[in-house]
Amino acid sequence: MAPRSFWKGYLKLSLVTCPVAMVPATTDNEKVKFHTLNRKTGNRVVSQYVDAVSGKAVDDDEQVKGYQRGEDEYVMLEDAEIDAVGLESTRTIDIEMFVPRDSIDWIWYDKPHYLTPDDPVGEEAFSVIRDAMEATGQVGISRLVMYRRERAVMIEPRDRGIILWTLRYGDEVRDHEAYFGDIKKDKADSKLMPLVQKLIDERMKPWDPKMVDDPVQDRLLEIIAAKKKGKKRPAKSKAEPEPATNVINIMDALKKSIASEGKSKKS
Repeated sequence: MAPRSFWKGYLKLSLVTCPVAMVPATTDNEKVKFHTLNRKTGNRVVSQYVDAVSGKAVDDDEQVKGYQRGEDEYVMLEDAEIDAVGLESTRTIDIEMFVPRDSIDWIWYDKPHYLTPDDPVGEEAFSVIRDAMEATGQVGISRLVMYRRERAVMIEPRDRGIILWTLRYGDEVRDHEAYFGDIKKDKADSKLMPLVQKLIDERMKPWDPKMVDDPVQDRLLEIIAAKKKGKKRPAKSKAEPEPATNVINIMDALKKSIASEGKSKKS
């Protein structure tokens, strides 16, 4: 059964509007989650905000947002003041512009959501917008209040539906030149390239979601299952990684790697 939508509103392009529903495309519901307990009583431990100076608990209605402008000096902002700078409508995805799909680098992508028509009558309008983007290779850019913040979003056709990606803010993406700028621009040795390409070819496989399984999650579930049965399953100690050795001759290392790959395939 598909999960219930967590957001409902409208997709709008000029005068064309259709009701839509949205649900996050990813989930962590299956992840092992832990609560913090009091070891002596077995009761859950609850957290609360306390005054950093007096140490006394602060009631919810006494908590306020503060922007630090100096040491122990803050500008206080009420929730109403913060909400006032957001979009007027939080329930309409008004497509403001279109850009080529491949012009937005993956590093700007934040969180994906499935967008679907929420009314049979509006399905035709939804399909027309989706198919037109697919035919032109364009994606839509809009703004929307999500997770209590105004976000730039990208609307991308996907199969019979649409993927809505929240996009990272401009100040969240670091300039890659600050990190890659000092790397030499010299091209790799042409004699080495065919050997590395051979290694890549040897390891090529079709994509499978099992490639990104979480082994830690599986081991945690094994421990929990054992404890439920009253068994004590000792946790395996992590082996220290072997120290890396300096490669003196890249050509020799590549030849040995290819030979090793060939043996492993035969066995």
